[in-house]
Amino acid sequence: MPTDRTSLTTVTRAFEVLDLLWELDGAGPSELATRMDLPDSTVYDYLRSLSETRYVTREDGEYRLSSYFLTIGGKMKHRNRLFQVAKPEMKRIVSETDELVGLTIENDGRAVVYHQEEGRQALSLGTYTGAATPMHTVATGKAILAYLPDERVEEIIAERGLEQRTEYTITDPDELKAELEQIREDSYAVDWNEQVIGMGMAAVPILVEDGVLGSFGIVVPTGRIRDESYQEELLQKLREMVNTVTINYQYGN
Repeated sequence: MPTDRTSLTTVTRAFEVLDLLWELDGAGPSELATRMDLPDSTVYDYLRSLSETRYVTREDGEYRLSSYFLTIGGKMKHRNRLFQVAKPEMKRIVSETDELVGLTIENDGRAVVYHQEEGRQALSLGTYTGAATPMHTVATGKAILAYLPDERVEEIIAERGLEQRTEYTITDPDELKAELEQIREDSYAVDWNEQVIGMGMAAVPILVEDGVLGSFGIVVPTGRIRDESYQEELLQKLREMVNTVTINYQYGN
C-alpha cells in the first residue's frame, strides 16, 4: 500500500507548529508563518485544527501549548516502573544529604531529567522534569553514555555533536571516549563546571541485565564535590540507592 506523503507532511508540519509554540512561548499565525515560510492562511488552518484538540489553546489572539501536555507527561512518569521504585529512595537520600537528587534517562541522544527531589541546601538551577541537556556535559549523562553500545555513542556524537557549554566541557571525541572508559572502570562519574560554572555532580548508572536504564545523580556546588571525602560520601549513598532500586525494579511486586 503506497504511503500518503501529503498526510505525512501534514503531520510533520503540525509537530513543527507545536515545537515553535513551545520555543516562542506562544505566537500568532503571522509570526509562525514567517518562521515556517508558509502562507498565513495555511498556518492558521494548522492552529485552528490543533486548538480543536486538547493540545493548543488560544488567548488574546495568540496560540500556546495547553496544560494537557502536563497531564500526559505526568501519566507517563507515574506509569514508569523505574520512577515508582526510585522515588522513595530518592526522598530518603535527600533527607540524609539535603542536596538535589535526580533521576536521568537518555532520550533521542540527550540527558533528560525524569524526576528530581530537592533538599534544603539544593542548588537552584531552574531544572525541571523533562529538562534535556547534552549528555557529555553532565555526570549523569556520561554515566549513561559509558554503558551504551559503542555504535550508539558514535551515533549520538555524530548527530548531536559535542557542544561546549563552559570552558571545561569536553569537546574532543577521543577525550570523551577515554573518560567513558574510566567511568566503566570506576562504575561512577563525577564532574564540575562542565555544564554550569559552580555546579558539580556525582552520578552512578542504573544497570539491569547488562543494560543501562538511566542514572542517579547528586548535584552540589563545585567546592563541595571537589572535597574528596564528601564526594566519596555522596557516591556511597548513590551506590546504596542504586542497589536497592535495581533489586526492587527486577524482583519487587
